[in-house]
Order: sequence, then structure tokens, then C-alpha cells
Amino acid sequence: MAHAILVVGEVADGALAPITAEMLGAAKRLSDGGTVACALIGPDAGSNAGDAIALGADEALVADNPALAEYNTDAYMQAILKLTEQAAAPVILFGQTNIGRDLAPRLAFRLGTGVIMDTVELAMEGGRLHGTRPCYGGNARAVHVVQSDPQIVTVRAKSQDPAEADASRQGQTTNVDIQIDDSAIRVKVTDRKGAAAEGVRLEDADIVVSGGRGLGGPEHFDVIEELAGALGAAVGASRAVCDLDWRPVSEQVGLTGKVVSPTLYIAVAISGASQHMAGCSGSKNIVAINKDPDANIFKASRFGIAEDFSKVMKPLIEAVKQERGS
Repeated sequence: MAHAILVVGEVADGALAPITAEMLGAAKRLSDGGTVACALIGPDAGSNAGDAIALGADEALVADNPALAEYNTDAYMQAILKLTEQAAAPVILFGQTNIGRDLAPRLAFRLGTGVIMDTVELAMEGGRLHGTRPCYGGNARAVHVVQSDPQIVTVRAKSQDPAEADASRQGQTTNVDIQIDDSAIRVKVTDRKGAAAEGVRLEDADIVVSGGRGLGGPEHFDVIEELAGALGAAVGASRAVCDLDWRPVSEQVGLTGKVVSPTLYIAVAISGASQHMAGCSGSKNIVAINKDPDANIFKASRFGIAEDFSKVMKPLIEAVKQERGS
């Protein structure tokens, strides 16, 4: 049975964000031959329409308005309402990103429907979308169904196989006229400060190396950074570490931080509290290094080393460098 699906795309640094390719891949699978539309919001958003079509969209709905240059809840809400009306799709996919987490529940409320947040598995059964999401701090999974239309879900990054680009695909680009009511915008951005970041983005990383309070101090994060550099990985941290100002909040993994789903997650001196596991339980492989053999992190780990990190990290880094020839 064919289904129409709307993917709310995101753009980062002038190109489609990886989560958009992942959602388009999921949408093509779920549509079962139906139509897939991709909503693109912001000035010059139309320049990404061809990429969206190459990744599986049958139509790119473009909301090109100067007022949408930077994300603003009230402005984007006006745009997304118009785009969903244009698409008239019974299923709408958002990324589980800052934008998706903000917009998806608001849209569901406005449309009088439900939303399933942070899904890691999607399936279409009996014409309804079944979304599986972690619960109980990542220790279990629950399947949810929205009984009204549109059925709205947010999709966790790296939980879906991304679509492969096909430059020969043909599709339609539709420019949707979006009139922004400035009087309805209640928040104004007066300044923006960017945190300096190097290497791989935490959300996009295929490998993440995280450190916890058990390291004993910020100076011991040198070995975390060294191992991450040797593996081409991103650096993460537990909430306790960020609360102590050992690392920036942008590196926090957990329920109140970033949710990551890498192929490999290395947790060093992290006990494995449920709040932290909620942010990394979607990892395909977890490797734990902790001197406490009873630490909760070992229950979720595929491999574990029950030893003080100071005795493990240097030999591990040398072994990785030797294996990679660096």
C-alpha cells in the first residue's frame, strides 16, 4: 500500500544535513512506492532541492524567505504549517535535532494530532506508522502509534540507512509562498556566539570517545583527545564532567545533552548512569573502560576492560596508532 510522506529537511553549512539523507532513505522504504516530499526552509533553500531529489524526494517544497535566514520558532512554525498544508501528507518526519525537537510537538499540537519523539525504528503496518523509541533510560524500547493524521515522528540520527544519491533522478521543485507575520514573532536573536570546534561533529561521528568524572580531572582528557585523534573520532563527556567545567556543554552525551548513535562508542571512566545511557544506548558497539567491575556501563557494553584507565589508555592508543600506521 503506497503512502505519501513529508520529510522536513535541514541544511547545515549550505548543504543538506546528514539526517535529511537518513530520513529520505527511511521515507522511500516506508512509502512503498508512494510519493516522498522534502520541505526545505530558508533563503536560498532551493539550491538544495536537486540534492533532495537525488536522495529520493519526488518533490522539493521550498520556503525561501529572508525572515527564515536563522532558526526562530515562531517564524519557522508559520512556514512549516504552510508546507504541511501544501504537502497534505499523512506522515511527517522530523530529525531528532534541536529544530525537530522544538517544531514537531508544536506542529502536532497545532494540527490536533500526536507525535512520537526520538524514534530509532520505523515500520508501516496496516496503514499506520509504528515508531519504536527507547524508554526507561534506554533499558527498554516501546512501540507507539499515532491514531490520527498527520502522523508525526522525530527520527534519531544514524538510526536509519541514508539514501544513496542518484543524480539522474527527476523530480519537481515547488516554491511555496510564505508570508511571515512579524507581529507573531515573540523572540528576537540579538547576538550569536559560536563555540570553537575542531574535528568531527559529535552528532555525525561514526566513532565517539567519551570521558567521565572517574578521570579525576580535566588534565586527564588529554588521553581521551589523543585516542579520538588516532581513531578519527569525536570527543564526548558525561554530564558530571560538563557540570564541573572540565569540558564544554556541547560535548555532553546523555538525556540532557546530545544523543549519539555511532558505530563505536568508547566510554572511559563513565559509570553508566541511566541519564548517560539514554544518550548513547543507540550505539552499535559500546566499549567500556572502568576500574569498577560492577559499574552499570558494563551491562550495556559489548566489550569491557575492568581496569584503571591510566593503565589502559596509553597501550590502547599505541596499538591503534600502530594498526593505522600513524
